[in-house]
Formats: sequence, structure tokens, C-alpha cells
Amino acid sequence: MEIEDLLIKIAKILDKLKIPYIITGGMAVSVWGRPRFTADIDIVVEILAKNINPLAEELLSIDKDVYVSKEAMNDALERKGEFNFIHPQSQLKVDFWVIKNEFNKQEIKRGIPKDIFGYKINFVSPEDLILSKLLWRKDLESSKQLEDIKSVLRISEVDMKYIKTWAKKQETIGILEDLIKQNRN
Repeated sequence: MEIEDLLIKIAKILDKLKIPYIITGGMAVSVWGRPRFTADIDIVVEILAKNINPLAEELLSIDKDVYVSKEAMNDALERKGEFNFIHPQSQLKVDFWVIKNEFNKQEIKRGIPKDIFGYKINFVSPEDLILSKLLWRKDLESSKQLEDIKSVLRISEVDMKYIKTWAKKQETIGILEDLIKQNRN
């Protein structure tokens, strides 16, 4: 199974169960910036307790060897964290991130459907992708996050006013301004 096939299967499950979501991370960078390798799919979901069992059942029906833990799903919901789905045959992993704040709700509302092999899948907007990468950079100080942001800024048209407003709120404006300064030089 290719990563796009798994992405479509999971998007169809989320749509069927009416679970709001967006694709983010490396896959979204490939949509809004330069294509880059990623061995996982990152999904932000607005999930409720009543969705746990149906979602687990649907995910487990994808293949006989897949892994997902209802306990981990419930724990992620309770602590607003993440749970994983693993497809061993393809060596692909899906990280489901439960929304934890107003920014995550905004990300999902602003999601942009993109056609992937004939199926509309909700991707994070390029602005919200940059903002989430700024947060990751703030927490991890990873240069990969900066490269992803530069890539999106070079390739996609973005609303800088929106990005700066949220960067101030999330206290990442300094990182953003340094990045913009570096790109001018």
C-alpha cells in the first residue's frame, strides 16, 4: 500500500464518521511547499468520546495486521494528545492529533480540500501549516521546521497579516521575523 492509498482510506473513514480533520505535517508541506519524503501521515482530528469505538473498528478493518489501541485513543482524547495507527505491511504510521486549543479548531475550520487521486481530502491551509511549524520550532528548535516554513513561503501565496496575528498570540513572532529577515538577505 502506498502512502496516498492509506491517506484516502483514512480520509474516507473520517468522512463516513463525520469526524472533522485536516492533514498536516510532511504531507501538507508537499502540497503547499516542496515535495519531501515522509513516512507518516499527521492528522488533526476533532474527536468525541462517542467516535472512539467506531473509529477504532473502521481503522482495524483496513488490514488484518494493523495496530490501533482504543486505550491510547481514549487517553489521547482525555489529555488532548496523540494516538497512532500502524500499517506494518507498508511500514506506514498515522499520527492522530486530538485538537487541544482554539488554534487547532481554527486549523480545521480553515482546511482546504485538495484532490488526491479523485478524492477530496482536507489539508491544513498554508498559513496554519506555517503557524504549526513555528510552534514545533519553538518547542523542538528543529531546523527541519524552518526549512518547511521557507519552502511554503517560497511556493504558496499566504496571508502574512493572518500569520503575524497568530504568531503574536502563540509567541512565535520572533522566529517568524528572523526567518523573514533571513529570506531577504
